[in-house]
Amino acid sequence: MPAHPPRIQRGPLTRALVVENPDPSLDDRLRAGGLEVVRFAGVPDEDGLVRLLQGGGYHLLFKRSQSPVTARVLDAAPELLGVMLCCIGDDSVDKEACAARGVLVMNDPRSNGRSVAEMVVGELLCGARGLPRAFDEARRGVWAKSAQGRFELKGKVLGVVGLGSIGKQVARLAESIGMSVLFFDTHEVAREVGRAMEWEAAGSLLDLFKRSDAVSLHLSAEDQQGRSNAGLIGAEHLASLGKEREDSSPRIFVNAARGFLHRPEDLLAAVEAGAIRAAFVDVYPEEPREGGPGWSNPYAGEPRVLCTPHIGAATAEAQPRIAEYVAATARLFSQSGTVRDCVFSPRHRIDVASEAESPYVLAVVHSDARGTKKAVDDAIYDAGCSNLQSIHRDFPRYGVAYELSVLDRPLADDEIRSLIAHAARVSGEPDAIRAVRQIVLPSRLG
Repeated sequence: MPAHPPRIQRGPLTRALVVENPDPSLDDRLRAGGLEVVRFAGVPDEDGLVRLLQGGGYHLLFKRSQSPVTARVLDAAPELLGVMLCCIGDDSVDKEACAARGVLVMNDPRSNGRSVAEMVVGELLCGARGLPRAFDEARRGVWAKSAQGRFELKGKVLGVVGLGSIGKQVARLAESIGMSVLFFDTHEVAREVGRAMEWEAAGSLLDLFKRSDAVSLHLSAEDQQGRSNAGLIGAEHLASLGKEREDSSPRIFVNAARGFLHRPEDLLAAVEAGAIRAAFVDVYPEEPREGGPGWSNPYAGEPRVLCTPHIGAATAEAQPRIAEYVAATARLFSQSGTVRDCVFSPRHRIDVASEAESPYVLAVVHSDARGTKKAVDDAIYDAGCSNLQSIHRDFPRYGVAYELSVLDRPLADDEIRSLIAHAARVSGEPDAIRAVRQIVLPSRLG
């Protein structure tokens, strides 16, 4: 018997649960795409999310970055086929559990980039000119007009750690105000982009810190090989910021990426030692849920570490953009099986709808075990169907694949059961088939 019964759905997806308060415009856009929307005005914990999903018949879950999607949550929603993240980060989702149950996870890697980049550059300017200190002194009636500890950014070096979407925007903005860009990224595509922009690649993280007047982190939770980036920035890195620069270096550190990239105590030690003159932190190892218990700021009491409550993407412009983008992703997935921005394999689009010769699309999430893809093809052939067009992508890290096939007719229920059984026999895996959807492309109806 399979550990998790395959999830089977005919037609477009019809029901969605929205939690964690993404922009309200999301709901109207989802309804326009044919979804019935239920919104929970809050940030449920695991127990709360289980209660909300149970018996709801939800096909899609929309969330931001806090409510955990665990195996237990997924088992409470046997009809769930997609987790739609209204953010970039996927840390709150158990991706292995999703893959094992045929649930795809999609995010929005683009829409909040400008908001985060502008905040980072604003913090660089504030740090270089000592504005937080000046604000505080003026508020207290202290007239402390002095050039000491205040610097221009023109001619300074910005070290960008992680040259993804946000890192590139920060680099371009910094360059526009006269800074030079030094970057570190282990991903070859990012390195090629950096070289094309004529930015210098650092030989190592330590090299970047030593040669930079300011450092900004823009790393994801994991690297391209799936290794965690937790603790990647160590005490040695922080203590060496600006070490090879002039004494007039502003030595600014910014983390608007992930709270676990460095230990708070290491950053505090670097600030107390004078290695870092000003630090700006928007993310933390432990963050409270909205409406949850109080928060203990690990940097409380150190005025040179300026803290914000994870507001990098919290602008009037970014949130509606995210709603528009994620709603469009959901519509593509619902109506044609198209997948974009799947966190199992970022930057790949899986689509047959644009050139389909027939309106009938079969979408299958299956094991990547040897023989499973052939078993799907054999089952289509045995049913007497013609496979007119197909696309297949493996997600080897998660042991699954996603396949879209354009058929000359839809499969009957007994033919789907035969496909599931045949794949299990051929692969030797009872749960070889994780999810099956039969879709009729809306543009071909009637």
